[in-house]
Amino acid sequence: MRRISLLILFSVLSVASFAQTTWKSDKPHSQLKFDITHLGVSTISGAFTDFEATIKASKPDFSDAVFTLNAKTASINTGVEKRNDHLKSPDFFDAATNPELTFKSTGMKKVSEGKYQLSGDLMMHGVTKPVTLDLWYRGTIINQMSKKPVAGFRATGIVKRADFGIGPKFPAPMLSEEVLIIADGEFGQE
Repeated sequence: MRRISLLILFSVLSVASFAQTTWKSDKPHSQLKFDITHLGVSTISGAFTDFEATIKASKPDFSDAVFTLNAKTASINTGVEKRNDHLKSPDFFDAATNPELTFKSTGMKKVSEGKYQLSGDLMMHGVTKPVTLDLWYRGTIINQMSKKPVAGFRATGIVKRADFGIGPKFPAPMLSEEVLIIADGEFGQE
């Protein structure tokens, strides 16, 4: 009887340790940024300031994680109000018609310890395309204030604005076709 009880306890603990967990981005410690080249000689940086990201995973190294992201296109901020307004216009993101951009991962491939290729579907400007990002899992710690686990990630990758119909009136010599995406996030376990 004791042996059966121990087996049942072990089974319950094993299932619990591999249960799926949900992690939410900590807004003050997360950023969704981009860089684009202007006139071939300078880099213009910007960010989407209103976004939420979620991770669902059952493995402690996040190798089975599913990432989702929703960002409000009207929250675009480059530090120049006139440029922000232009980027929200139909010339670029058309924020009134396309209020969100989204990403949902479809797979992960381990490259090395803590490094992955993250595949997923990115939707911007009403167009959905598959993209691959480099993902760096920076580790998990216990936040001393909340006493809860916190995981850190950085995702980077290049997308082509023409693939999403963004800024078609502006040729590559004026604005680079390639846009660097940089997403840094701290995620708290729910």
